[in-house]
Amino acid sequence: MFSCRSLLLLLLSVCSLTAPSLTLPFEQRGFWDFAMDGEVGDLANVMMRDEEGSAIEELPPDVSICPFGCHCQLNVVQCSDLSLTAVPRDIPRDTKLLDLQNNRITELKENDFKGLTNLYALSLVNNKISKVHPQAFTPLRNLKKLYFSRNLLTVVPKNLPPSLVELRIHENRIKKVAQGTFSGLGSMNCIEMGGNPIQNSGFEPGAFKGLKLNYLRISEAKLTGIPKDLPDSLHELHLDNNQIQAIELEDLSRYKHLYRLGLGFNHIRMIENGSLSYVANLRELHLENNRLTRVPRGLPNMKYLQVVYLHSNNISRVDINDFCPQGFSVKRSFYNGISLFGNPVNYWEVQPATFRCVNDRLAIQFGNYKK
Repeated sequence: MFSCRSLLLLLLSVCSLTAPSLTLPFEQRGFWDFAMDGEVGDLANVMMRDEEGSAIEELPPDVSICPFGCHCQLNVVQCSDLSLTAVPRDIPRDTKLLDLQNNRITELKENDFKGLTNLYALSLVNNKISKVHPQAFTPLRNLKKLYFSRNLLTVVPKNLPPSLVELRIHENRIKKVAQGTFSGLGSMNCIEMGGNPIQNSGFEPGAFKGLKLNYLRISEAKLTGIPKDLPDSLHELHLDNNQIQAIELEDLSRYKHLYRLGLGFNHIRMIENGSLSYVANLRELHLENNRLTRVPRGLPNMKYLQVVYLHSNNISRVDINDFCPQGFSVKRSFYNGISLFGNPVNYWEVQPATFRCVNDRLAIQFGNYKK
């Protein structure tokens, strides 16, 4: 169980939406593993100080008493791990962070969050919520972060607050995202919805219309191809652990701003020639644990590409021009990570000049191949 101090740090986490690192290899982030934003940074510093006295003594006289069993302090109401079956009443109106994770809540009712106009972050992770009233979130005019993962939702809740910036709704039972689901959410820039049993057909045309997302993750789902009509503003797209079998020519044509593309742990056998030319700004490409038999075409022409994960495929040959252009004027960034281990290729058969545009020899990872 988290300490109170650790939990406060976790609640103040935010999806990192700046341009990805141009030097470090990609590491899949955990649920709370995001940098703290500036808006609540000062508040976090205050919360981390050791305070003496009871929580009630810290609250102004005109603020409601803390709900029974919860801990209230410095605009934070912590009601996790209490076996609650409903949202508690009498939550102080000045609450900015409300933690309701690890309970047994089954439904969000119309007036559950009435009066909480200052709420900034709401965690409902790991409950049993299957029903949300259409007006449940109406009072939350300033909500930025909604953590709704590990519940029993079958659809994305309606009428999400227009102020919302980050939505984490992975590990539910969502099979369909209807047209207009995210309409009016122009401030949203991060959606995590992996771990849902959704297929390509589950995304209706216009499902993401109006969004200006930077980050989208639909991993651990049932996708057989790269979804159509995702936001063209994306910087990061993670589709790992699906059933994608190929990347066809036009699949990536919308996503010219991508810096990171995660396609590991799929069934990809073929990447059509020219398909990677649409993502010319790509820094990191993840194709590990697929069924590729050769290095994808077009890598030498990707001026900014620095990290390529190709381990655990069926690649048996690496040619001298698979990674680097013949003229150094084309490549603007040196590679700092190429993984080829777990492939049936003999490293001693690969010519050293193959990696002439790699920053350091330690950036190249070969390994023993085992059938």
